[in-house]
Amino acid sequence: QVQLVESGGRLVQSGGSLSLSCAASGSIFTINSMGWYRQTPGKPRELVAVIQDYETTVYADSVKGRFTISGDNGKNTVYLQMNSLKPEDTAVYYCKSVGRDQSWTSFEVWGQGTPVTVSS
Repeated sequence: QVQLVESGGRLVQSGGSLSLSCAASGSIFTINSMGWYRQTPGKPRELVAVIQDYETTVYADSVKGRFTISGDNGKNTVYLQMNSLKPEDTAVYYCKSVGRDQSWTSFEVWGQGTPVTVSS
């Protein structure tokens, strides 16, 4: 099985910065993509940023120019650097990983979520 552990969420003031990390562990053969999503109460989970093959990146329009996703292939870890944070960035941030395990079975797993609160 593959597990994800997220860290870095906390309370931060508007305009501040925060870095999230997500580490994958377990029976991993390859990771095709890792991404960050966020969710607030009563709303569906939305894409924030995703990195594919540790190279190609995609961002939600709302975070372009402020957030940067990066990955470390050797550590099976993805990071989300968040700058110029706004109160509307407040949410629980979830990490998702897609890949194949050692038995070549595909997997799609989610982390437990890490809360980010941006105060105005």
